[in-house]
Amino acid sequence: MASLTMASFALRLPPSSSRASPGSVRLAPLNAATNSLKLSSVRCISGFPSLQSRKVSAVSPLSRSPRPLTVVSAKGYKMKTHKASAKRFRVTGRGKIVRRRAGKQHLLAKKNTKRKWRLSKMHPVSRSDYDNVIGALPYLKVNRLAK
Repeated sequence: MASLTMASFALRLPPSSSRASPGSVRLAPLNAATNSLKLSSVRCISGFPSLQSRKVSAVSPLSRSPRPLTVVSAKGYKMKTHKASAKRFRVTGRGKIVRRRAGKQHLLAKKNTKRKWRLSKMHPVSRSDYDNVIGALPYLKVNRLAK
C-alpha cells in the first residue's frame, strides 16, 4: 500500500461589510502598488496553477462557503523481497529462473549414486510458476521471453 501525505488549504474570507450587496462577497484588498497577491511561495503544488498569476477581486454570487483544497501525494511503495524464495531460486545468465530438485536432503543411503547426481542439478522453473516466483521476488532480473 502506498503511504499518503495530505495537506489541506482553506480560503478565509473577511466578514462582509455593510456596503456589500447580500449576494456578493468581497475579498481582502490587494496590494495597490503591484496589484497582485503576496505569497510566501510561488511554486505550484502538485500541478495546480499558481495563484499569483490570477487577479481575484470578487467571488461570484453562485459560490458557496469555501471548501478546503486537499492535496494528496502518494509516496512510491518499495516492494519487499520474499527472503525464503530468494534463497531457493536463481537466475541464469540468459535470464531463466532455476531451482533445486526435491529429495536430496535426507535418506541418501538408500538412493543410488545416479539418482543423487540427477537430484543435485539445477532445474528450470516451469513457465506456469513464473508469475508466482516473480511476485515473490520483484527485483529479480528475469528474461520473461526465455524458454
